[in-house]
Amino acid sequence: MNNKKTEIVVIGGSAGSLQVILDMIKSLDSDLGFPIIIVVHRKAQATNVLPYLLQQFLEMEVLEIEDKTEIEINKMYVVPGDYHMLFESKNRVSLDASEKVNYSRPSIDVTFKSVAELFGKNAVAILLSGANADGVEGLEYIKRNGGKVWIQNPETAEVDYMPKHAMAQVDYDCVFDPKDLAGKINKLKI
Repeated sequence: MNNKKTEIVVIGGSAGSLQVILDMIKSLDSDLGFPIIIVVHRKAQATNVLPYLLQQFLEMEVLEIEDKTEIEINKMYVVPGDYHMLFESKNRVSLDASEKVNYSRPSIDVTFKSVAELFGKNAVAILLSGANADGVEGLEYIKRNGGKVWIQNPETAEVDYMPKHAMAQVDYDCVFDPKDLAGKINKLKI
C-alpha cells in the first residue's frame, strides 16, 4: 500500500516524447491533487504552441512557466524552451538561462534535481523517449531522496537511448508502456 502522498509529478522527455504526452493527457484525470510539470527538449520560440496544443486535450489548465510562476495543484505546467526551471519553494519556480546541461536547455536533470531536493519522497519523476542522457542523473537524485522513478519501456520509445540509459543506471520503480501512463498517474490520487 502506498502511504506516501504524491505532491508533484515531473515528466521529462526529448525526441519521440511528444506523442507519448499527447496520448497520456487524453486519459488524465483533472482532479489529481498535485501539479504536473513537463520538461521537453525543444527550440526557443517567440510563441510557444505546446501549452495550447496540450490544452485542447486536457480539462486541467495548461500553462507555460514564467519566472516566479506560482505552482498550483490540478494544473499542468510546461517549461519554456531555452530556460532551465528550478523550484525556489514548493509552490514557486524560477527560470535560469545558464549554460546548457547535456546539450539541453531546458535540462531535465536540472528540474529533476530541484524537485528531488524539495519534494523528496513525495515526488514522482517520469522519463520518456529521447536521444541523450539528460534526465538520468536527475532520476538518481529523485531516487536518492526517496521519490519514485518511472521509465518508459525502451521497446515502446521512438528513440530508445534515454530510457535505456536510465534503466541501466538508475534503481527505478516502474517501467511502463505509454498506453498505461495516464492510468498510473491517475492512481497516484489520494
